[in-house]
Parts: sequence; C-alpha cells; structure tokens
Amino acid sequence: MHLRKVIAAVLIPFAAAVLVGLVVLWPGGAPAHERTGVGFDRQTQDATVTKVVEVSCKEAGASGVPPTGDTSTAEGSSAVQQEQGTCKRATIRVDSGDDKGRTFTEIVQPDQSRQLHEGQKVVVAYEPSAPKDLQYSVTDVNRRLPMALLAGIFAVAVVVVGRLRGVMALISLAISFMVLNFFILPAILQGSNPLVVAVVGASAIMLIALYLCHGLSARTSVAVLGTLISLLLIGILGSVFIDWAALTGNTDDNTGLIHGLYPTIDMSGLLLAGIIIGSLGVLDDVTVTQTSAVWELHEANPSMGWRGLYRAGIRIGRDHIASVVNTLVLAYAGAALPLLLLFSIAQSSVGTVANSELVAEEIVRTLVGSIGLVASVPVTTALAALVVSADRSATEPALEASAVPARGGRGRRRKR
Repeated sequence: MHLRKVIAAVLIPFAAAVLVGLVVLWPGGAPAHERTGVGFDRQTQDATVTKVVEVSCKEAGASGVPPTGDTSTAEGSSAVQQEQGTCKRATIRVDSGDDKGRTFTEIVQPDQSRQLHEGQKVVVAYEPSAPKDLQYSVTDVNRRLPMALLAGIFAVAVVVVGRLRGVMALISLAISFMVLNFFILPAILQGSNPLVVAVVGASAIMLIALYLCHGLSARTSVAVLGTLISLLLIGILGSVFIDWAALTGNTDDNTGLIHGLYPTIDMSGLLLAGIIIGSLGVLDDVTVTQTSAVWELHEANPSMGWRGLYRAGIRIGRDHIASVVNTLVLAYAGAALPLLLLFSIAQSSVGTVANSELVAEEIVRTLVGSIGLVASVPVTTALAALVVSADRSATEPALEASAVPARGGRGRRRKR
C-alpha cells in the first residue's frame, strides 16, 4: 500500500496550485477610494470627553418631535421623555488629526443607549462639508484598551496551556489575519471573483495553519486532505442552494453600502465565500481531532486493522458531530438574536421567518456548513485508518507472531 505517495501526489500539486493562485490574484493593495461619509465610510478621529453637565432637555432643544402627550408610540414616548427629562451637555476634545485640540459640544438625551461621562475616550466622525459647529459628532466609544487587554489574556492562556503548540497556533492565527487583510479583502475589492479568492485564500490558510501547528507529517496530511474534500463539498452545496434559493447576499446596511460603493462585486459570490471561510476553522478542528484519535487508537492497539480503527474512530466522531453541529447552530442563532427577537415581537410564523432572506441566509450557511462537517468525519476517519494501518513496519507481523503463546502444555509455566 502506497497511500503516503498517493496523498503526496494529491497535496503537492494542490499546494502548488494554491501558490500560483496567490501570485496570479495578488491584489497589491486595496484600490484607491474617496470616503463618502456614510456608515463605516466616514473619517474618524480619537477624542476625549472633558466635561459633562446636566441641562434641561427643553432648554437644550433636544426634542426633535413635538410632544403631544401620546405615549402609545415609540416616537411619542421618546418625545415626552426628552421634553420632561434631564439631558447632558458633553464637551469633547479632538485628540488626533488636523483639528487636534479643537472642542465641540454634544447633547446626550436621557433615552440614548450610550451615555457619556467625563474622561471617557470616544471616537468622533468628521464631516468637512458640514457647518463648522456640526462637523464633529460622537460615533462610538474607544474600546482599544479593553480589547487589547483581552487579546493579551487570550494569548497568555494559549501559550501557558499549549506551550510550543500554543505559540505556533498564535503565529498561524496572525498569518491567517494577514492573508485575510492583504489578499482576500483587497482582491475582492479589486474585482476578482469572490469565490475563487475565498477558495485560494482559505486553502492557503488551511495549509499554513495545519502544517505549522501540527508539523509536516502523514497525520497532518490526512487532516489536510479530509478538510479539502469537505470544503469542496461545502462549495458545491453552497453554490447550488444559494442559486436555487435566490439569495442575493445584499440584505443589510453594510452589504448595501458595499454594493453601492463597488457595484461590480458579486454579492452572492461574496456570501458563498463567507460560508467557505467561516466553515474552515471548525473543519480544521474536526479533521485534526479525528486523525489524532485514529493514530492514538493504533498506538494503543497496533494489531487493530483499518476496519477496526474506522469503527472505533467513527464512534468518537459521532460524539464530535453532535457537539459541533449544535455549536454551529447556536453560534449563528446568537449572532442573529436581535433579528429573531424582532420577528418574535411581530409574532411572525416560523415559515415567514425562515422564508425571509436575512434568516434564509443564516439557515443556508448553517446547514451547508454542518453537512460539510458531518461528511468530514467519515471521510477523514477512513483516510486516517487506511494510512495508519498501512504504516506498520515490516517487523511488526513477526513481533505479533512471537507474542502469541505456543499451544500445548509445555512452556506455559512462568519462570520465577
């Protein structure tokens, strides 16, 4: 059995094709772009809240809707609160950009979800075409410090528990972000086919991450091959059902803004690219775990053939399938929870909710990814069982034969 040569004959040309794809599709940076001032496409600067004082909303003129006393609607209730409540006048100092040191004021209404306090770091949007006193406005809170601290805690935890493997995992994570930021996103913006870019980028991430974290070995190669087959299945199913369900991929403000700025981008292709990239991380986990399980089973019982290894490995895989599929569904449901809550408020039926494009996208994403994950278990387990059972040394049969006790009554007494 020459399964190692077969695997090499598949993976080496595949790796070469991925390298050629990276070279051919390499974008050389994101295209030049003039900011529109809409949504995320705004000029922003860092700023600090230097002073906050309480003022009457009525005196501050914060109420945009004249109060009528009717609180049965959200607008009427908000207008009454703004008319009768106490607002805050915040003074904000710009800390970066050409206008560093400039201050402006902003009224914070009592029903706003984001309240400002003195000393708080914020992000402000800048609109140069607006009147001078309205050019700056607070758009978000500056969260860089807590986010950086959380990332540091994560890195320390990975290194302490994973040791060298943890260090390699962090390096592969950094490389994955580099491939995403310097290849996948700019290439899509340059007009390349999102599906082709995603396949090439995801394949590069897969090869780098798996071999960097787990070493250049037959075990890792089996996991790579199982991941590749599963990604191919996900790509085919995703393409078929996105087209069949007429999913456009343009379902919210962000995708609408992208389509408005770059109308040549295939939004349905971008949706399929997201499904492939999103499934890759969980696929790596499943294939590596299944391969390791089969290898460890062989170490524990070298005499076990490939059928026995497959049966034992698939029993482990069934438990893995149950937990991973549940994880995927809950992850997507958690991300779409505000949307599902709106449907619940509207008392929409399950069929109506599932038929809406926003939810249908998540359903297709979840089910296609889950099918690929389920298929990866038997495929990877079978490949691993074949390779590891064919990897015995020539001396193992002789050693196993010598270990069998002789039949008959002689030679069985244990020497003391």
